[in-house]
Amino acid sequence: MQNEIYDEKNGLTYMLCGDYYLPELALIDIEPTYGKYGMLRKSYLQEHRKAKYQILLLQGKLVEHLNQIDAEARDREEQLVKQMMEKEGITEELKRQDNMEWTRRMNTLCHDAEEMILTEMIYTKG
Repeated sequence: MQNEIYDEKNGLTYMLCGDYYLPELALIDIEPTYGKYGMLRKSYLQEHRKAKYQILLLQGKLVEHLNQIDAEARDREEQLVKQMMEKEGITEELKRQDNMEWTRRMNTLCHDAEEMILTEMIYTKG
């Protein structure tokens, strides 16, 4: 009888303990780091997609997933802000001429871009 079995479907190794094979799990003591969008995604998964959260956690892929989402979201936000600035005519010249108007418009634009990111990438089932 084998003492160890590797499951290619889920990437886990199972050790024989008595009559049962139990997954060989190890906790990592390293504090994970991810940005704002990674933290928001983690909260969403914990509250609304518990099974997916547990699967990613058990497979050791949670931090990788959160970092990937965070990086993609920041890149998407940067692209959206640039596109929206062009569309709305928000320029450096406006910034020099009327700084308060530029600031007001940029705040609105950044808020809109963030809402799009949250809807498209963070609070999704995928």
